[in-house]
Amino acid sequence: MHAEIYTDGVEEVTIGGSIVRVDLISLSPTERDANNAPKKVFRQRLIFSVESFANSVEVMQNALQGLVDAGVVQRSRPRASIVAPQANARVEPASPVSDNSRSPNVSTNFR
Repeated sequence: MHAEIYTDGVEEVTIGGSIVRVDLISLSPTERDANNAPKKVFRQRLIFSVESFANSVEVMQNALQGLVDAGVVQRSRPRASIVAPQANARVEPASPVSDNSRSPNVSTNFR
């Protein structure tokens, strides 16, 4: 059996020389921040060579494009005051719901 890891998202990507470190986080079921949102808790670190990280990003971009093509997610448009490069585009559910009606337990990756 292979161990599986659940993550609510990526907290930080650190590049040092030829090594890329990706910190995975989960939302705490018990700890809350000042806004009563679940605290982000470090869970695991992925360590890549630059080449394997670049390949992994390409694989994820292809998977994301498949989800976009299937209508599962849609790319959001950059806000007028903030111009973000295409590589940093946020992904939102295909049937967007306003942030006000969302549960505070929804991952920040999908807000």
